[in-house]
Amino acid sequence: MATQRISFNEWLPDQPGLAGSLTEAKNVISQAVGYGPLPLPTPIANGAGETLYTLHHTRDSTNEAVIVAAGLQNVYSISSIGDFTNISGTTYSTPNDSRIRFTQFGSNTIFTNNADKLQYFNVNTSTQFADVASDAPVAKYITVVRDFVVVGNTLEGATRYSNRVRWSGINDETEWTYSQTTQADYQDVPDGGNVVGITGGEFGLILMDKGISRMSYVGTPFIFQFDNISRGIGCLSENSIAQYQGITFFLSDDGFYMCDGQSVKAIGSEKVDRWFFDNVDLTVLNTMSAALDPIRKLVVWNFLSSGSLRKLLIYNFKTGRWTNADAVTDYIADASTGTVTLEQLDQISVSIDALDQSLDSPAYVGNQSFLGGLKDDDVYAFTGLPRSGVIITGDVDVGANSLITLARPQIDNGSANVAVASRYRLDVEPSYGTPVAANNENRVSLRNSGRYHRIKVEPTGDSWQNAVAIDIDIVPSGGR
Repeated sequence: MATQRISFNEWLPDQPGLAGSLTEAKNVISQAVGYGPLPLPTPIANGAGETLYTLHHTRDSTNEAVIVAAGLQNVYSISSIGDFTNISGTTYSTPNDSRIRFTQFGSNTIFTNNADKLQYFNVNTSTQFADVASDAPVAKYITVVRDFVVVGNTLEGATRYSNRVRWSGINDETEWTYSQTTQADYQDVPDGGNVVGITGGEFGLILMDKGISRMSYVGTPFIFQFDNISRGIGCLSENSIAQYQGITFFLSDDGFYMCDGQSVKAIGSEKVDRWFFDNVDLTVLNTMSAALDPIRKLVVWNFLSSGSLRKLLIYNFKTGRWTNADAVTDYIADASTGTVTLEQLDQISVSIDALDQSLDSPAYVGNQSFLGGLKDDDVYAFTGLPRSGVIITGDVDVGANSLITLARPQIDNGSANVAVASRYRLDVEPSYGTPVAANNENRVSLRNSGRYHRIKVEPTGDSWQNAVAIDIDIVPSGGR
């Protein structure tokens, strides 16, 4: 009897099963070796009163986390015990195809929504949002580049400047009158089409329909220099943009990319790009969202599939590997929590045993970053128990018809249920039997014959940590 170890390699749905890669990695995340659990989303705030689309988090002067959530009409602060407080200065007029988008400039949280003047909220002193300035612009997108608040795709009077980038006075978000003294100014980017997103930091990245430009501070008289770093590769969806430090991730019309301000690199080509476009409903791409999980080093995209189910596509930017998941929430965003006292725990749950996440979860520890989600008028944190993962190998072929008699899942701090799909021809759709749980000796008895075998592994246990491989006993069998 021959024993073969099948390591859980990279998930490459764009490649055939015989390539040696996984054919499924669902509800799990890539790790340096194997795959780990993706936590379930658990509610941290309920009942804002309107559908929520975005989250933003920052810290006040005491280093306490301040988290806000926005719908189309209002903005809410969220307390550490999950209560919403309306902090809108008025009822906003965000168009249905836009969203409120936030940035942080010093102690001021500033947002734009493509309808109202820029709004600000001082996290130390404000009780509600207010106009940044009487002449503050209306724009779709906002970020901070060095010492400037920067907006893109502006509406000035009745005129839309879809390729315009404007910036405030240096170190002054209230100054928008063009001036060499204050350095407030604008630039119309001549090639690339419409501005569909901007990201900031030491330099600005202007994502357009068919191009990407970098804005670099050079001082007076030009203030910023604009350099085109990509022609032809642009951004397909404004809601696909996510940033980690100096790296911007986005979806183009042929797949997923990352840009460091110098070059553009494909990260989904021949890996997941075809899978994504085969699954996504392009007619509602505007409902997409993207966010960072800095703790697990993940970029996550939430999208609606052609089967009307919300999915997550997850990229680990340290391992360079992908996974996917059931979304559960309608939108995602990165966020952080405030400290929860023992007295406040009484208001969250009637007992410690009834808590839906452990006491060392970021949702309770405080001042911790985490992946957040939004569904209807509720806010979630992906900090719960491991969800039901599914890992499926490629086609195992020993060069002849064969028989699998035993499997031993290699799951750190856990075990697994196992099912096998065996077939004699590759043009036959794989069909799995009922998953069988490993016994006390971590053995799964099987009897599956065929030429090609795919093994489905479903990790089990509330504290499993890493799914590494599966060992199978397989021997050649007679022909047919």
